[in-house]
Amino acid sequence: MKYAIWGLWLSTLLAIGGWYGYRLLAGEDQRAFNPGPLSAGHHQLEQACGACHVSAFGGGELLQQACSNCHGAELKAAHDAHPQSKFSDPRNADRLQHLDARYCVSCHVEHAPQRTLAMGVTQPGDFCRHCHADIAEERPSHRDLPFDGCAAAGCHNYHDNRALYEDFLVKGADQPLLKAIARVTAPASLADKHPGWRQPTTAPRADAPAARQTPQALAEWLGSAHGQAGVNCSACHQPQGASWQERPALATCQDCHAGEAAGFFAGKHGMRLNPELPVRLGPMRPALSGLAFAAASAEHQLSCNSCHGAHRFERASAAVEACLGCHADQHSRAFEGSPHQALWRAEQNGSAPPGSGVSCATCHLPRQLAEVQGHERVLVQHNQNANLRPNEKMLREVCQDCHGLPFALDALADPALIRNNFKGAPAQHVPSVDMALERARQ
Repeated sequence: MKYAIWGLWLSTLLAIGGWYGYRLLAGEDQRAFNPGPLSAGHHQLEQACGACHVSAFGGGELLQQACSNCHGAELKAAHDAHPQSKFSDPRNADRLQHLDARYCVSCHVEHAPQRTLAMGVTQPGDFCRHCHADIAEERPSHRDLPFDGCAAAGCHNYHDNRALYEDFLVKGADQPLLKAIARVTAPASLADKHPGWRQPTTAPRADAPAARQTPQALAEWLGSAHGQAGVNCSACHQPQGASWQERPALATCQDCHAGEAAGFFAGKHGMRLNPELPVRLGPMRPALSGLAFAAASAEHQLSCNSCHGAHRFERASAAVEACLGCHADQHSRAFEGSPHQALWRAEQNGSAPPGSGVSCATCHLPRQLAEVQGHERVLVQHNQNANLRPNEKMLREVCQDCHGLPFALDALADPALIRNNFKGAPAQHVPSVDMALERARQ
C-alpha cells in the first residue's frame, strides 16, 4: 500500500512537471501560476515563467543562472563591489549566516510585493549593518547615521560605488553648478558601421514595386538618413533577396544596428523581444506596465519603428516626441517648460549649435563609446536601465557633461526636483563630498 501511494504521488508529480514544462517551452501566458506580482524590473516577463524558471524542478542554482544570463554582463561592467567571489571565500563564511550574498535571490525575491522595496530589494532597509556594524570606528563621520540610509541617493550603491568613490568626490568637489554646456557626440555614421561602404554617386532611387510606393513614404524616405545614404527600399523590405516583407522584421534592423539592438533587448522597451529568452513573447505594450502612460498608447507595440517611424527614421522626434507620446508620469510631463527643454528647443530652431540641446534621450538613452564587431564606435545606448537606477550612475555619463558634481549629487537626491524635471534648485545638500574632503584633510 505504501509503495502504491508513493508511486501515485511520483507519477502525479511527473505529470504536473511535464505539463508545466510544456507550458513554459510553448511560451504560453502563465500568469495564472504566479504566486504574486513581479517587481517593477521584471513585470514585462509575468507571462513567461520560463524566462527565470528554466526548469520545472529548478532550484537556487538554476535561478542564479537565470539572473546571470540577463545581468551578469552589467555587473561585470560595473566592477561589482560585492561580487559572488567575496562571499564564496572561506574567510567570509561567517557572513553567510546573516546574508548569503552568493545568490541574487537572497536580496531580490520575486512575487513578494508586500516586502519589495526600491530596486526590487527584499532585504530590510538596514541590512548593511550585518557586515558593517563597526563602521563608526573606522569613520567617525558615520557615527550617528542610521543604517537604513546607507543606500540613500548620494551615498552607497551595493553593487557599484564607482560614481561615489572618495577620490572621485574629492576631484569634483570644486566643480561649478554649470559648466560650459557640452555638445552631444554624433553617433556612428554609416561608413563607421560598415567600413567597406561608399557614398553612392547617383541620386537615391526607390526600388519598391510601384503599387507599394506612396508619396508620403517616398518623401519620408528621401529625407531620411537611409535615403540620403542610398539605402533603398529593398535593403529593408527584401533583405538578402527574400520575398517582399510588408513590415520588415526586427532582425533586419539588427543587420546594420547590432550595437543599438543589443541595448534595446536589454532595456524595458525590448526585453520581451530578446531572442535569447527561452520563451517567445510579443512586443511590450504600455498596457502591460504599472507605470503612468497616455491612455491612447496603451496597446502601442514597442519596436524600432515605434520611436523612429516606418520611413523617416528621424532622431529628433524619437528623442522627445516619441517618449512623451507614451510616458505620462509627472517627471515626463514636466519636461515641458523645463530648463532642459529650453535648450532642446534652441537647438531645434537653430538658435543654438547642434548637439547642445537636452532631450529625454540625452539623459536616458545617452551616446556612449562601445565596441561593436571589433570596432569602437559612438552608439546610442538603448538600454534605459543602464543609468536609471540607482540614479547616481547618471553622474559620469550624463550629468557631469554640463553640471558640477556637488550640484548633480544634490539634484539626483531630491525626489521633488526630479518629479518637476529639475525646475529650480535642490532642496537639501548631500554631505558625501564634504565627508570625503574632511577625510582627505585628516
